[in-house]
Amino acid sequence: MKNKILMAMSGGIDSSVAAIELRRQGYELKGVTFTQLTLDSPAVADARKMADDMGFEHHTLDMRREFHDSVICNFIDEYLHGRTPNPCVQCNSNIKWGMLQKFADEMGCFYIATGHYAQIECTPEGRYFIRKGADEHKDQSYFLWRLTQENLSRTLFPLGKYTKTEVRQIALDNGYEQLSKKGESQEICFIPDNDYRNFLRTNVPNYDKKYKKGDFIDINGKVLGKHQGFPNYTIGQRKGLGIALGEPMYVVRIDAEKNQVVLGRKEDLLTKTCYARDLNMMKFPDFIDGQTVMAKVRYKSRPGLAHIYHVDESELQTLNVGTRHAVSDISDTLHVGTQRAASYDPQGQNTIQPSTLNSQFVRIVFENDIESITPGQSVVFYCGDNYTDVLAGAILL
Repeated sequence: MKNKILMAMSGGIDSSVAAIELRRQGYELKGVTFTQLTLDSPAVADARKMADDMGFEHHTLDMRREFHDSVICNFIDEYLHGRTPNPCVQCNSNIKWGMLQKFADEMGCFYIATGHYAQIECTPEGRYFIRKGADEHKDQSYFLWRLTQENLSRTLFPLGKYTKTEVRQIALDNGYEQLSKKGESQEICFIPDNDYRNFLRTNVPNYDKKYKKGDFIDINGKVLGKHQGFPNYTIGQRKGLGIALGEPMYVVRIDAEKNQVVLGRKEDLLTKTCYARDLNMMKFPDFIDGQTVMAKVRYKSRPGLAHIYHVDESELQTLNVGTRHAVSDISDTLHVGTQRAASYDPQGQNTIQPSTLNSQFVRIVFENDIESITPGQSVVFYCGDNYTDVLAGAILL
C-alpha cells in the first residue's frame, strides 16, 4: 500500500513534474483533481491528459460546495469582521488535506503527494515537520503550518529539493515543452481580477447598505473624514483612501464594531509586539518561553528575529480585542486548553507544569520593528539551523 500514491493534480507544471518524479522513483500513482469553482475547468482536462500520458488513472472530485462553505465563506466573514484572511492556509488544511486523506483511503493509497515547494522531515522522537523548500523564492512552507502530524506522516513533496528553474527543465527533458513554459497560477483562485472589494460587493447581499460609510480617525481619535465601509480597507493601505491630508497616510487599524478606520503615518505601522491565536505546534509539541525564532507575518515579507511566549489568562483579558479581534471569537476559545500539560525541553525532557497559560495564544516580541501586522493573516515561526524548520504557526490578532 505504501507504494501507492494519490497525486493531487492541478493541471499545472508543478503537480505534473511532481508526478513525473514519483513515477521515475517507481511509485504507483492515481491522480485526483478537485473542482472548486466549476466542473468544466480547463485544469481538469489538463490534469487528465497528463495522467493519461503517463499511464495512470485520474479522478475528479466535485468540491464546489465544501470549498464554498469552508474557504469562500471564511474569506468573506473575516473581511466583514475587519480582518484580512489567508484563504490558501484555510484551503490546504480543510479542503486539500482534509479530503485528500479520505479519498486516498478509498483508493487504497497510503501517501498523498502535491506539487508544493516544501520538504517534510522527522525528528528522532518521531515528530513530523515542514522544512523550507530549496527554492527560496518559491518556498511554500508558510501556507502549510496548519497541517497535522497525521497529514505530514502521509504526505510527499517531490519538488521540495528543486528550484523552479530545475522543475521547468525536468518538464522539458521529459518532452513537455509547452508545459515547461506554463505560467504561474493566480494568488486567489476564486478572485480572477484580484479585486476582493468587488468580490465582497457581488457576494454579500445588500453589501453597500450593510457596510456603510464611517469615520476615518487618526491614532488619537480625531475624525479626519469619511470612509466607504471598513471591509474595503486593509492594514498598510495607502492608495485609494479617497482622502487628502497633505501627507501620506496609511491604514493602521480597523475597528469593525465602531465602523472606524484608523489612519496614521508610516511609523505608526511599526511595532515590536503582537499576539496570535489558534497555535499549531509542528516540529515540537511545545516551545520554551522566550524561545528565539524567525517569524514571518506575510508570505511575501522577510521574516524577523523574534521571541515567543505563552499567554497568561490575565494578559489575554487585557488585550484590546475590540479593535484587533472580534470579541465573540475570543470568548469562544478563551477557556479552551487553559491547562498546558507540559513544556518542551530542548534536551527532550517533558516536565508537568499545570498553569493558567492558554495553549492557543502566543505573544510575539520582535527584536526590530515589524511593519503592518495584519489581523487574520498567518504568522509562521521557524527554528533550527538557518531557521529553515517550521516550529509552529498561528493567526495574528
